[in-house]
Amino acid sequence: MLPTTIGVQDSGLLHMLVPLFEERTGYRVKPIAVGTGAPLAMAAHGEADVVLVHAPDAEREFMAQGYGSERLLVMHNDFVIVGPPDDLAGIRGLRSAMDALQEIAAAQATWISRDDGSGTDQLEKRLWKEAGLEPKGSPWYITSGQGMGATLTLTEQKRGLYPL
Repeated sequence: MLPTTIGVQDSGLLHMLVPLFEERTGYRVKPIAVGTGAPLAMAAHGEADVVLVHAPDAEREFMAQGYGSERLLVMHNDFVIVGPPDDLAGIRGLRSAMDALQEIAAAQATWISRDDGSGTDQLEKRLWKEAGLEPKGSPWYITSGQGMGATLTLTEQKRGLYPL
């Protein structure tokens, strides 16, 4: 049982790796793609053999609680903000997520948050906090409660910004 994030599933990585693993080991792998919190919860309840997630703080907490036996870095994410080409918040070219979030808040540019407990969502919330901002509840801050694909579609429809 391999619970993983939707992003890992959507990347095609499992499509490439699982058959090779099964062929070389004889083990059958059943991937389940969900938000980052769910694989860790499944593993904590003994419902997973391996997890593949991307929320370092949650992973370290999981390990500190004694649930895992080994934590390995397999890949990393880049925090990228996507949005319409006209860049209403004026963030194109900024190298700092903090600077970008401050500009977005100042411009009250439409922001779409997954608000689903995923690794991306956890990082987004941490960055808003580190920037000294609490946008939730602001009219320009919209929560989708959905995964990456649906949230990207909503972002395009609303001509908003979204962390990816």
